[in-house]
Amino acid sequence: MNINIQTVHFDADEKLVEFVNRKLEKLETFHDRITKVEVFLKLDNLVHSIKDKVVEIKIHIPKQDCFVKSTSKTFETSFENAFDSIVNQLKKKKERIAA
Repeated sequence: MNINIQTVHFDADEKLVEFVNRKLEKLETFHDRITKVEVFLKLDNLVHSIKDKVVEIKIHIPKQDCFVKSTSKTFETSFENAFDSIVNQLKKKKERIAA
């Protein structure tokens, strides 16, 4: 499984990158054919307001992809919400394959 983390308009600290990597390692327990995981960490630029943190996760599986996007005030919260959603998608896809 190839993991690619990209930050847009900022540099992520080591703690955030480690947090994301640690969580992503668990994805293989939900689906064994994941080839690539792309994570985009972005700052949502709204004029004259606190910037929201946006996390996008894209997972490549042969013949099918999963994508999820989440926004909140912290990257950790955004990532947790996105991770939960992507895990649900993976479980559903695996159930359809098994059925």
